[in-house]
Amino acid sequence: MRCIQLILQSNTIEDYLKKTTIINYDNKDIQVLADKISKGANSETELINAVYVYVRDTISHSADIEGKVVTCKASEVLQYKEGVCYAKSHLLAALLRYLKIPTGFCYQKLILEDTVKPWLILHGLNVVYLREYNKWIRLDARGNKVGVQAEFKIDTEKLAFPIREEYGEVDIPMIYTNPDPNVIQALEKYTTVNELFDNLPVTLYNTF
Repeated sequence: MRCIQLILQSNTIEDYLKKTTIINYDNKDIQVLADKISKGANSETELINAVYVYVRDTISHSADIEGKVVTCKASEVLQYKEGVCYAKSHLLAALLRYLKIPTGFCYQKLILEDTVKPWLILHGLNVVYLREYNKWIRLDARGNKVGVQAEFKIDTEKLAFPIREEYGEVDIPMIYTNPDPNVIQALEKYTTVNELFDNLPVTLYNTF
């Protein structure tokens, strides 16, 4: 797995802990779940892994289940137990931020589907700060399936999709404090998963 040099959008750590209308960890169900997961963790790093695994494995990726609803807000993702990669990253951030763990957003440009839909789209994931290691790491909660096996790794990343430079795929190194506006616009505009996948964002609004 390639390593990239991640870049902070903000040097203020509190910016990666903020509650927003999308990362709405004032939601009671999010708080109850986060508190429940935290009771079984012996360290902050173990807690981050437990929250990550919950979102990765318990919340379905809409494309994998032929989902019928497009979720965006963290509370919606938890309510419906499904979302695309962007939406799942919103829930992961909300849970971790409620637990006072700095969490940002990161993106890749990937081919949507090699043969049927061979064009580049944005793929969303999270970047989380490990205080124990004084290190930011990328985590991909997309959800595992045959051919996709993302894991929590501290030293060597194991994301859902390796970058294939020969296809024009790229890592975007910025750790954003908020989800990209183009991503939010797409999630809020389209009402079915099929519509969304026909119109996935291809560029970032924020190009720092």
